[in-house]
Amino acid sequence: MPTQRAVALALAAAPLALLLGALRPEGWLLGVAWALGIAVLVLLDGLLARRIVRADLALAAPATAEVGDRVTLTGATPGLAYAVEATPPLDPADAPLAFTAARRGTARIVRLWARVAGPLGLAWRQRSAAQDGEVRILPDLRPVREQGMRQFLRSRQFGARIRPESGDGTEFQSLTDFQPGMERRAIDWKSSARHLSLLAREYRTERDNSVVFAVDCGRAMSDPVDGLPRIDRAVSAALLAAFVALKSGDTVRLFGFAGRPVADSGSVNGARGFATLHRTAAELDYGNRESNYTLSLVSLDQRLQRRSLVILFTEFTDPTSAELMLAAAARMHKRHRLLFVLFHDVELDRVVDARPQSADDIVRANVAHALLRERRIVIERLKRLGIDVLEANPDDLALALAERYVRDRERP
Repeated sequence: MPTQRAVALALAAAPLALLLGALRPEGWLLGVAWALGIAVLVLLDGLLARRIVRADLALAAPATAEVGDRVTLTGATPGLAYAVEATPPLDPADAPLAFTAARRGTARIVRLWARVAGPLGLAWRQRSAAQDGEVRILPDLRPVREQGMRQFLRSRQFGARIRPESGDGTEFQSLTDFQPGMERRAIDWKSSARHLSLLAREYRTERDNSVVFAVDCGRAMSDPVDGLPRIDRAVSAALLAAFVALKSGDTVRLFGFAGRPVADSGSVNGARGFATLHRTAAELDYGNRESNYTLSLVSLDQRLQRRSLVILFTEFTDPTSAELMLAAAARMHKRHRLLFVLFHDVELDRVVDARPQSADDIVRANVAHALLRERRIVIERLKRLGIDVLEANPDDLALALAERYVRDRERP
């Protein structure tokens, strides 16, 4: 393959032939001879160039990178020029082997080209080979490290002693006189009848809780809210709360689903387990299919060996499309505690609150109002089933979830 130098020298033959032809009629033949001579030199230069062997067609790539990072690949042999074909979420940068991690996901290295110039710099010897490498683009952990540690330290401000907690624990501690403000379900009616005094049960605060972060990766969660896809915001919130949970001694699991389960970290604990959750988060890709709650939640229930707190990040559009979600949630609620995490649709609120300038604006506002009203219907149905719901603005949800976890776990 000729280089730019060879092409430039060959093109120089045209004005040379024109000039010589103007001076002498047979002079244009020297221009043709010049071009032929360049072609022969290109052929010889290509033959003299270093051969590219299979060992040269290797590439060093990082196994993981975080969103926004610059990813630089390295060829196996110095001195060779390399080019790479990679799939999104790696976007080409300002150098042949440089890319930018644009979003979460798994990027694949498809093909690698290597070439070397001959000694005269007139020809390239080139060879390519298919590649099977991949780079996992993980969520940016800087906010998680900073905010998560603050939340953990806040959760420790009460000290490390065991705190009695009425009603929600599983380890019975003692009986005590029923006091105003205690939950009525904490009353031990049999003991109260024997002692002729109203008594309540106290439980020890649970440690080593099982917490599952289930992230819906379906079509609705891929839609943006306030500029970012819902699934990206959900992953960031889940990792922040998971960091606090692991630091607090709980067992954590990250589970992703769309039409079927797509990712499962398994149960992990301890600070080292966060790396597993971080890697699993890269598998939660953007989907274009409707979510199958029945199959996915039944599959999750079968994998859980004990009662767990299941924190479900999802989105729905209307009561009709949410029927299967409600039915699956009701079945799972019989065995586990559920917390639905929803993003407040600030964009619909803006449409409703905006001052109309035309008839189309009025129609849009009415449609947005109807969608918000139907959304409230689904949320109320969830609450009537005894399922907790956390709804917050997109930018505030990550901290709101971490604070909700800390408050529920460290309740005095």
